Parts: sequence; C-alpha cells; structure tokens
Amino acid sequence: MEVSLVSTVRDAGPAVREFLDSVAAQTHLPDEIVVVDGGSTDGTLDALRSWPGLTLIEQPGANIVTGRNIAIRAAKHDVIAVSDADCLLDPAWLERLVESIERGADVAMGLTRPVVTGRFEACAAAVAVPEPSEIREHRFMPSSRSIAFRREVYEEAGGYPEWLDVGEDMYLDHRWRERGVRMNLVRDAVAYWRIRPTLAATWRQYFRYAWGDGIAAMHPERHALRFGVFAAAAAGIALRRRWLLAVLAGGAAAYAAPRIRRAFHALPGSRDRAVAAVAVPALMGFIEAAKMAGYVAGLRDRVRRNAR
Repeated sequence: MEVSLVSTVRDAGPAVREFLDSVAAQTHLPDEIVVVDGGSTDGTLDALRSWPGLTLIEQPGANIVTGRNIAIRAAKHDVIAVSDADCLLDPAWLERLVESIERGADVAMGLTRPVVTGRFEACAAAVAVPEPSEIREHRFMPSSRSIAFRREVYEEAGGYPEWLDVGEDMYLDHRWRERGVRMNLVRDAVAYWRIRPTLAATWRQYFRYAWGDGIAAMHPERHALRFGVFAAAAAGIALRRRWLLAVLAGGAAAYAAPRIRRAFHALPGSRDRAVAAVAVPALMGFIEAAKMAGYVAGLRDRVRRNAR
C-alpha cells in the first residue's frame, strides 16, 4: 500500500530536523513526503530543501488548514498520513497506521503523547492529555498530529475547513463520525508533541481551541456544562449555599483525581508530586477560564461572520 506523508510547518527551528529524522527512522517508510511551508524565516526552509526526496511547497501566509489541503492535493497516493513537522514519530508510527488501513479502516486514529521535560510540562500534560488506557475508540476524536486516512473519505467530507483557523481536525472528525466512516483506534501509533512551556502560551493555546469551537459551533453541550458549573459555584458563594458548594467541591475533586494521578506517573519524586497535587487543580481552573473566554469570543466572531 503506497502512502503519502503530508505536513505543514512555519518556523519550527531545530524541531523540523528532529521530525525528519523520526520519519527516516520509520519501519515503514512513506512513499513520498509533502511539506507545505507557510513562510518560515528561521532556517526551517534550509532543512526542508536539503532533505532528499521531500516535496516542498512554499506558500507564504498559508495557515495549517490551508497548508494541509494544499499538501494533500499535491500528494500522489490515495492513503494519506498526516502529522505536524514539529512532532516526533515513534518508529512504528506509520507501519501501524498503514496496517489498520490495510485491515479495512477508512481512518486510522493514532495517539499523541506529550514530550515532558519538566514539572510544568508534566502538570499541563496531565490536565489535558488522557492516558492511552483512558481512550475509547467509539468516541475518540483524533488529532491530525497522528492520523492516516483514505483520500476518498477526506474528499467526501469536504477536506479540512479553510474557513476555520483552529480546530479544523476536530471539525473533520465530526464529519466522519456523522457519515459513519470506519475509524479504528491504533494505540501503538504514537506521535510525540511539545507542551507549551509557559502559562501565557498555555492560555493562548486553549483560548484558541475554544475560539474555534465557538466559530464552528462544536461541542456546545461541553461548553454549556462548563459555564453552568462556574455559574453554580458563583451562586453558591453569593447565596452561601454550603450544600451546593460541597457538591461542587466533590465533583471537582473527582474530576481532578485522574489528572493528578497522571502527573504522579510522570513525576515520581515526592516533592514533585506534592507540587503537582496543588498545581494540577490550579492549572485546570486556569485552562477552563481560557476555554470560557475563547468560546465567548468565538461565538461573538461567529455572529459577526454570519452578519457579514
């Protein structure tokens, strides 16, 4: 089975060479590599131009959504694997995805795992990234950091939506789920990605994710629940309803517990675990606030777009 590996990049720095090295180390090498560069100025282009056999498309100003569609249109083969050019691919990543397609899957859903280099990254990853054992195939929505699919299901679903700047892979996942496309989970096809290293970058990341949800009207029930919980907490404090605050605190503790356990797995030291027990719930609240702010901004901009 011939497969095209496509990716997009802009100013990835040294990470792009690490990505390409991980591609070269694959147990099943792609039959072609197509990368769209959105206007790098930091040496990324030099790395891409020097890589043998790589098809580079320079498209200054292209965002990740447009870049992916351009790369897929340029690809020669009918099985497409997608990742980001700042990821690191497990050596068996492509082999496992292709095996799933060969067994009849329309979409092979790989996993993503965080690259953890310190305490902050471990806690941030614990908040947002489930362990592989926690993922259920029937409701999993794969990231396009780690996925392969047949070209025909991509085209039938309309491709990546270029009117959506962020959350485009989730939007495509929803279209596949609605159409009953066969989507198989491949737990041992893993792409590793880098956690945002600061609070400011983390805020921007989750604000933008939720902004995309608002623009595309995705996950309304999830966001409604988030606002409902915060509204109930505010009401409980204002009205001094201790029973309500106790219920909410119990729910929050149950919600936080598996995330704290994830951090403990990544941080074996007792001191690090003590910090994580406090930092993880604090980061959860911080990220939830970013999502609420982003969703409100997305709904506002959706109304403005529709008005235009």
